Amino acid sequence: MKSISEQLKKIRDTLGTVSAPVYHYKRPNNQKPSWIVWQEDGSSTDMLWANNRMAEQQLHGTIDLYTLNEFDPVMDEVQTALNSIMKGWSLQSVEYEDETNLIHYEWEWSL
Repeated sequence: MKSISEQLKKIRDTLGTVSAPVYHYKRPNNQKPSWIVWQEDGSSTDMLWANNRMAEQQLHGTIDLYTLNEFDPVMDEVQTALNSIMKGWSLQSVEYEDETNLIHYEWEWSL
């Protein structure tokens, strides 16, 4: 079974190739848009068991892009990066946040 740390570092390193700053869990308070925050939130239900032990575990999480820019090319960079390391991802929502004037893209991933 692959270590959780190795799987998470793969996501971190891949997101590090996009042109926006990337943070795990939380962005610094002084960060100006655009930025990405990603986090794992547990295992997906697709796990492989063998000999009464977990043989393969899929992690699940989200990636959030916050931007002021309509048609921000970073959204395409995120999707290209995700395609390079996994099959299990989807764009879950796109919202405009009135209080901050930010466009918020959210992807779910499984690895």
